[in-house]
Amino acid sequence: MTDSGINSLVTYGLFAAWALHDAEEVVYGPRWIRENLPEPRERFPGAPEAVWRALGSVDEREFRAAVGVMAAIVASAAVAGRRSGGRSAFYQGALNGFGLHGLVHLAQAAAVRGVTPGSVTSPLVVVPFTLWARGRLRRAGVLRPTRGRNVVTGLALAGGATALAHTVARRLLR
Repeated sequence: MTDSGINSLVTYGLFAAWALHDAEEVVYGPRWIRENLPEPRERFPGAPEAVWRALGSVDEREFRAAVGVMAAIVASAAVAGRRSGGRSAFYQGALNGFGLHGLVHLAQAAAVRGVTPGSVTSPLVVVPFTLWARGRLRRAGVLRPTRGRNVVTGLALAGGATALAHTVARRLLR
């Protein structure tokens, strides 16, 4: 335990939970997109064409490389959390973004009325781990207050990290 009472399961657990969740995405993501992209594209015609093109262009190699880049980001956040006793804004932001992105997966599954990559581990791993870790941080007195802007920031950071991971992956594979 650190001086805040936060043990490594709370901090490094973020990386472990992320790895389990992303294993599901690696196994099912690119194939699901190839096989199912036409349906959401028809159901949501108002979505920008660039979104559909970007989704359709991701292959298995790029997806795996992007997951590797994201692994470095999440591992860095977990280490920052451990070193700071859970106080790190980077760690807490990553934890919040992880949990919120799990809710996005559930919304995606609801929108397409079926299982989507990430929607199985989101209610079983992502959301429960996030709530548990936040509870531990709260009890230790190190959880930063969460406001509406923090939710927006968490989602933006998760989306930005995903975009960055795919951009780096594409460049690495050129």
